[in-house]
Amino acid sequence: MIISFKTALTALLLSPLAAQARPRCPTRDEREWVTIWGTMPQLCEPANLPPAPFVSLPVWCTSKSLCSLLFFCTAADLAQNETGRVFRDATLRQTIKVSLAASTLRLQISNAFGGSDLPVTAVTIARAANNTAATSGVDADSLQVVTFSGSGGFIVPNGAIVFSDPIELSVAAQSIVSVTIYLADGQATNSVTAHPGSRTTSFLVNGDHVADQDLGANATRTDHWYLIGSIEAWVPKGASAVAIVGDSISDGRGSTTNANNRWPDRLLARLQAEPSTQAIAIVNEAAGGNRVLADGLGPNGLGRVDRDVIAQSGVRYAIVFIGVNDIGTTATTAAAQEAVGDRLVAAYDQIITRLHRFGIAVFGATITPMTGEGQTYGDPEREKTRQRVNEWIRTSGRFDGLIDFDEVVRDPAAPEKLRVEYDTGDHLHLNPAGYEAMAAGVDLALFEKFKDGVWGMT
Repeated sequence: MIISFKTALTALLLSPLAAQARPRCPTRDEREWVTIWGTMPQLCEPANLPPAPFVSLPVWCTSKSLCSLLFFCTAADLAQNETGRVFRDATLRQTIKVSLAASTLRLQISNAFGGSDLPVTAVTIARAANNTAATSGVDADSLQVVTFSGSGGFIVPNGAIVFSDPIELSVAAQSIVSVTIYLADGQATNSVTAHPGSRTTSFLVNGDHVADQDLGANATRTDHWYLIGSIEAWVPKGASAVAIVGDSISDGRGSTTNANNRWPDRLLARLQAEPSTQAIAIVNEAAGGNRVLADGLGPNGLGRVDRDVIAQSGVRYAIVFIGVNDIGTTATTAAAQEAVGDRLVAAYDQIITRLHRFGIAVFGATITPMTGEGQTYGDPEREKTRQRVNEWIRTSGRFDGLIDFDEVVRDPAAPEKLRVEYDTGDHLHLNPAGYEAMAAGVDLALFEKFKDGVWGMT
C-alpha cells in the first residue's frame, strides 16, 4: 500500500512520539521576548583592541607594550595590520547587569562591525560569583552551555548577529550575569565589534576555559566589552523596555568602573522600586563621542535607531538624549551653529516619526551644559545653539514627554555650566552624584501614561 506524503506527515505529527517532542510553548498572549540588557555595538578603535597576547601585531612588533614604548607601533599601525587576528585560542569572560527577573534567556552575539567571519567555538552563561560585577568567577551550579541552532559553536558572518537557543537560567532583577566565550581560531581581523565604554572589567585567558568556575588571578583584564550585543528574556506579557539613544553622558563617563552607577542604572533602580514600573527594562544604547548627524565613535544616531531601538525586543519607550557632540564639534561661526541647530531639530523630528511608526513613545531630554575652563566645547555661539535646541525640545510638542536634564544639573547662577557638585572637572561629564540627580529627575508617570504605546500619523 502506498501512503501519501501528506498522510504520513499527519500521522507523524499526531503520534505520541511527536507530541512528546513538541512540548507546549506559552503563547504570545502569555509571554514574550524582551531585551533586558543591551549595549551599542561599534567598530572597536585600535587603542581599545584586546591587550597582548590576545591581538596579533604587525610582523615588526614583538609585543604591544614594547612597540608602544619604542614608538615603533602606533594605533595607526595596528589599524593597518590587515593580517591581524584577535582572540586566538582565547577565553573571554564578561559581566553585565540585567534589568528584570527571568528564568529563560537568550544571548545575542554580534559581528556587526567585524572585518571577517567570527568563528565562535563555545559559549557558557552563568550567574556571576557573589552577584558581583567584574569578577572572573561564576556560580558553578548555575553554569549553562549556550547553543546556537542546536550547535555549541557558530560561524557568524561579517555584518551579522546571531541569537542563541533559549537558555534555562534563573536571574534576579538587577543581578549580574557572566558570559564566557571561547574562540579557538580567533577572528582573522583587527576590525572587531565591541563596546569600549563598558565601565566594566572583562577577563581573558588562553585556552578553552568556558566551563571553569574561576579564570584565576592571572587572567588579563580589560575594561571593554567585545562581541556581545544583548540579552533577551522570555517574560510575562506586559513587560517592556526603554531604549536610550545617547552619548558618553548616558554611557557613564565619570561613573565608577564596575559600580553600575550611570544614570540609566540609577533610573533602573527607581523603576524597580515602584510596582507600576517593575516590569520595565533599561536598554542603554549609548556610546562615548556619538553624534546624531555624523558617524565617528559609532554610527550616527539618526542612522542607528532601527538597529538599536526598533530591533530590540519589547521596546515600548525611547529616551533621546544626544546632540552635545554635534554642537561641540561644529565650527563656532554663527552660520555653522545655526545650520547644526536646524539639522538637529530636523533629525529629532525624523527619529520621532520613525519610532512612532512602531508605536514607541519618545521622550526628549534636554542637552546638559558644556561650558567651563579648559572645555573645548565651550563657546558663546555653541551655547546659543544648545539653548535654541533645548527650547525646541521643551516646547515643540513633538516629543511625547520631556526629561529636562539641563534644568536638573545646571548651575542656577551660571546656566551655561554644570553645578559644581555634579561636575567631574571637565565641565561636560557628570559624577555619580550628578547621575543620581539625573535619574531622580525622570518623571516615572511618563511610563504609565504611555504603557500602551503611541499611534498616529507622525
